[in-house]
Amino acid sequence: MSDKQFEINVNPDWIKKYLSKIVLVVAALIVLFSAVKTVGPEEEGVVIQLGEYNRTVLPGLNFIIPFAETMYKIPVQRQLKQEFGFRTSSAGTQSDYVKSGYGDESMMLTGDLNLTDVEWVVQYRIVNSYNYLFKVRNAEKTLNDMSEAAMRKIVGDRTVNEVLTVGRQEIATSVEVLLQELCDEYENGIRIDQVVLQDVNPPEPVKPSFNAVNEAQQERETLINQADADYNRVIPRARGIAEETIQLAEAYALNRVNGARGEAERFNSVYAAYIKAPEVTRQRLYLETLEKVLPKIGNTIITDEAGSNVLPLLNLNKAIQNPTP
Repeated sequence: MSDKQFEINVNPDWIKKYLSKIVLVVAALIVLFSAVKTVGPEEEGVVIQLGEYNRTVLPGLNFIIPFAETMYKIPVQRQLKQEFGFRTSSAGTQSDYVKSGYGDESMMLTGDLNLTDVEWVVQYRIVNSYNYLFKVRNAEKTLNDMSEAAMRKIVGDRTVNEVLTVGRQEIATSVEVLLQELCDEYENGIRIDQVVLQDVNPPEPVKPSFNAVNEAQQERETLINQADADYNRVIPRARGIAEETIQLAEAYALNRVNGARGEAERFNSVYAAYIKAPEVTRQRLYLETLEKVLPKIGNTIITDEAGSNVLPLLNLNKAIQNPTP
């Protein structure tokens, strides 16, 4: 069909008749799509009417007055986060991070005037959407500035060794508490869930020196632990041996003292008997002494002074053990 034939077949009256209806339908569709808002399950909607807060709506389909009301969707049930010193370029099983360009956030001065590179994450939730929108201008940027200020304050009160080693968890906890206090003071409607130190390193130019110092400290701790182990193994054993020796000496001394006292008592009793009957006591002692000595003599030969007569002494042990009937 040629252009001329098309122009002839189009009826101008038909266009005039339905044009108003088409405009009304299009306008109705625009108004309908502008009036119906869907709020997600993790969100709540804050409705602004003519620039003033009007109401807060729950998840689901909600209606607003087109051109007179505006809705802001606030993720109140979702955990949000802010990253400092790095950014996540792609999240997944193996996330990729970008650090270049964010050194100004992470480079900090410690209390002993050393520099350290601190990367951390602030995890938070929006618990009051009204305060989040109206009490603070640009709450996200304000939280970012407060987080950086809190971290610099806490790190600035500690030495570089504390920041790099044993003080990391305590620093994260202190920053979390301080940051929550600032949020409550600003009434920004944010609750801090957690502050996590991702990585803490010395600046790149001095990192080899710091690593050498850390290795020396670890070696020192290892040697100290080994020395403590040797001490705990040797010293208690030596103390036990010393205590055993002392107890044996005390037992020996007690035995000798008691024996000496018994001998003294026996001598005193013999002396008392000797005073009463000297001859009898002397004879008794002589016989008791012979009784002890003679069994140990064995074979004995008795001669006279000239040695002419030899008289073998009987074996007293055999004679005693096997007496003649």
